[in-house]
Amino acid sequence: MRWYESMRGPTTGLVDEAARVVMCRAMPVDVAAHITGTVWKIQVKVGDHVEEEQPVVILESMKMEMPVESPAAGRVTIIAVSEGQAVEEGEVLLTIE
Repeated sequence: MRWYESMRGPTTGLVDEAARVVMCRAMPVDVAAHITGTVWKIQVKVGDHVEEEQPVVILESMKMEMPVESPAAGRVTIIAVSEGQAVEEGEVLLTIE
């Protein structure tokens, strides 16, 4: 059973599909560093709408700049780092909802 199938009640069809879509959009998505490095530039601010695969942060490691792309479209709700901050691989940079 998929997680959204457990939401199904006595009604079926469009009502259930609409509820599933709303729940999916409300779930926050963490954007994490894919390498260990330094936050070189934050390209968004809280409240900005971003598209899937849009660069949101640029990390610098070993004198190379590497963009971190948004895994989903949504609105930036939290920026957890600041420019110049050292980050580890897997560390959350920002959250999109």
